[in-house]
Order: sequence, then C-alpha cells, then structure tokens
Amino acid sequence: MKFKKLKRVVAAGCAAVMTVGLLSGCGKKAETNENGDEVVELTWYQVGDAQKDAQMVIDEVNKYTSEKIGVKLNVINVGWGDYNQKMQVVINTGDEWDLCFTCSWANDYLQNAQKGAFLELDDLLKEEGSEMYDKIDSRFWEAAKVGGKIYGVPSEKEIGNNPMWVFTKEYVDKYNIPYEDIHTLEDLEPWLKLIKEKEPDVVPMYLTKDYTAPTYMDKIQDPIGLEYGDEDLTVKNVFETEKMQSTLDTMRKYYEAGYINKDAATASDDKSVKRFVTKGDGQPYAELIWSKDLGYEVVATPIMDTQVTNASARGALTAINKNSEHPEKAMEFLNLVNTDQYLRNLLNYGIEGVHWEKVDVPQEELDAAEGKPYIYDCKVKLDPEKSKDYSVPYWVQGGLFNTYVLENEPIDKWATFKEFNDTAEEAPSFGFDFDLSEVSTQVAGFRNILDEFGKSLYTGSVDPEEYLPQLEKKLEATGVQEVIDEMQKQIDEWKEVK
Repeated sequence: MKFKKLKRVVAAGCAAVMTVGLLSGCGKKAETNENGDEVVELTWYQVGDAQKDAQMVIDEVNKYTSEKIGVKLNVINVGWGDYNQKMQVVINTGDEWDLCFTCSWANDYLQNAQKGAFLELDDLLKEEGSEMYDKIDSRFWEAAKVGGKIYGVPSEKEIGNNPMWVFTKEYVDKYNIPYEDIHTLEDLEPWLKLIKEKEPDVVPMYLTKDYTAPTYMDKIQDPIGLEYGDEDLTVKNVFETEKMQSTLDTMRKYYEAGYINKDAATASDDKSVKRFVTKGDGQPYAELIWSKDLGYEVVATPIMDTQVTNASARGALTAINKNSEHPEKAMEFLNLVNTDQYLRNLLNYGIEGVHWEKVDVPQEELDAAEGKPYIYDCKVKLDPEKSKDYSVPYWVQGGLFNTYVLENEPIDKWATFKEFNDTAEEAPSFGFDFDLSEVSTQVAGFRNILDEFGKSLYTGSVDPEEYLPQLEKKLEATGVQEVIDEMQKQIDEWKEVK
C-alpha cells in the first residue's frame, strides 16, 4: 500500500513540472489492445536451450494473446544444465518473474512450494483457471497439492513412471530377438552375449553417467523410500534391499563380461555409438521420439508395471511467482494454453506455414479412431529445415492432449496416453510428501555420497562387494537411519489419516 501511495506522489510531482518538451519523459502510457484493454507482460522462465526462431514465434503468440486476454510474454530459456542453479538465484534474490517451469527433478516443486516461493492457486483455479481444472486428470491436481494446497498447473502427459529397455531395431530384426518378452535385467543376458559374439563393433548395453539401475521403489528422498507393492509402507534404504543388491551384482557381471561400455560411469550420450540396448524413461509411442532423435529405428519394452508416484505425476508443472504483480492474468494465460488449440500448437511446433504445415488424415484412419478422445482431423508435417530452428520440449509449456500429432504418429496417440494414465497403478506412497525440516542436514549430505558411489555402482564399473559397504558406512555416518526413522514416523501418521 505504501508503495502505491509513493507512486502516486511521484506521478503528481512529475505532472506538476511537466512542460511540452518534458511530456514524453515522464511516465509510460499503458499498452492496450484493440478492445481498449490493458496488455500486461508476463515473464516466463522455461527449461530448454534457446531456439533461433524463438522470438519470431513469441511475437506471433503475443499478437494472439494480447488481443485474446490482454497478455504478452517475455520468455527466458535456460539450458538444461544451468536451470536448477539459475532458478535458485532468480527465486532467492527476488528477481521479477511471473511464471516458471518446475517439477520433481528440476527447480524442485516440493521444496519451492514448502518455502513459499510459489503462489497458492486454489482460489485462482476456481475463477480464471476453472476450464482447465475441469479438463485435466484429477490425479495430476492431487499430486500438485503440497500441504493440501495447489502450487502449480500440471502439464497433462503420461502420469506414471514407466522405465523401458530400448533396443536398436536393426539387431532385433537381424537375430529375431523376442524383445517384447524381455523385462528384467536378467532377461537381457543371453541377448547381450549374442551381440557381444556376433557384433564386435556394437556395445551390447550402452550406458551413461545418468543411468540408474531399475529400483522397483519410490525413492521419496534418494536413496530412501518405499518398495512398490509394499502395502505395509515400510521405509527402506534402497541399497539394503535384496532387489537392489542382486541388481548391482548382475550389473557387475555384465560389466566384467564386456557387455557394458567401459566409460559408462563418466560418459555422456554419444549418438554415434552403435548400441544394442539402453534404458529410457518411457511413455506410449516413446520409441517414435527416440527413433527420430537417434536417426534410426528403435523398439522398446517396459521393465516393470507402470507406477504413479508424486514424482512421476509432478513431471512437469508451471508455477506462478508468489510476488507476481499479475497473478490473475498469469492464471488466465495458463488456462488458455491448456484449452486453446491454436495457441498450444503455436507454442509447441512454431508458426504454421513456416515451421510446419497441416496434413489431412485419411478417412479410414479417422473412422478407425471414431469414439476415442483427443482425435483431430489433421497431423503436423514438420519443415525439415525450419523446424530445427524451433524445437522445444513440448511438455514444458502445457498439456499434450490438445496438440496435433506428427505425421508419422497414430491419430489416436493421445487416446492411448489417456488409457495409459487411466490404467496406471498408484504406488502405495502416492500422495505422501516428506517434510525434511527435521533431518535437512542429514539429507543434504546424501548427494555427495550418491555422486561418489552411485554412478560407478549402478553401471557395474566397480565391485559392489567392495564398494557397497563403503557407501552404506558413509550413509550411516551421515545419519541415514535418522532420516528413515523420521520418514517412517511421517508415513505412519499419513497412513492414519489417508
């Protein structure tokens, strides 16, 4: 209130000394649209590398949104490796911004919500956001709750954790490998052996430093969590579970047999490396995206049943700054992104006629998909050159289900996603948030220990008999049991009121 009074005083003083020559130098006239409504600018931080044609696309977006709802955008892209650190600075130093990408794995949604960086959205969702609130799967909204309040608008996409083995189709076809029957780590062994013997130039199991072995567990606070299917909700250290110990032994055996690349613990993905199998975080038709990115065909099979956890359902959200000057407009804009097909496809693919064009869908394909949700009568044909100048991570900006599919994708792609979400099983821990305030010091020490041992153990690069006890000893000294006890206490309390 004092700030507003101060602005009025300054404005009055400025008016008093105005002359004709000074008229343009005092105050800035608000921008208005054709309806006479004021247009406000929203600053939106997004994860992902800056694109050559980004401003061209945002200019087109602004033409539309300024007339539609009185909003224009200032989009700031921050590279993948820098986003966490950059957003920490932006949030902690009180920089001006309105919207930002947040999730369970980048710009930590839970921690930022708990410390008050994000605005509570429940009231805004009843008014400016009501249309998208009714449209988006209720489980995404449930996962977006922290302490019973919603702090982010989820991007409706795949809701579950679905790790997959990803196989190069060339070798699957050549050796008639029954990849659809391969699920566990142990199932891979005969085929890794075959590739090692028959294809000396191919890495049987190509891994990088980002690889984590299948855990069959919701790691609520890495390395601590609940095993999938455990209805008793017993908190465990993942490295003390039989499943993980067996997995690490198998990975070591594969590494020593020469099935895994020797630099796995330090390698970054090199698409030029010929490989038979690797691991990916899956979703319906993920192999089409992977094939496009790699430049050759791959096929995939799930490692385990899909599990819905808080982390998986928080895979992508957009939050509003608690101190935003335009929270209503920010919510109105997010509602438009998630309900307006023209705007969503513009943000997703770029400008029609420049970066992409519509192609008709054969009538027989439409007939076959009749009655399914999210079916549209066109697909997207990307311009092979111009689309390279605008290629954004599509789930960062909003939900997927009102985007057109690519010309090589099935017309019922989003209907399949919806079915995937509807049938995904909720992990016993879904809905539980760990308040680490009582053990924050202990938890802070875990990261360095996991960085020191995790990559080497997960990739089989070191002997678990020697290194696993060292890891466990350091975790113990850092207070892992205190964290387990605190989490168990909170889980038990949560279970009582669930």
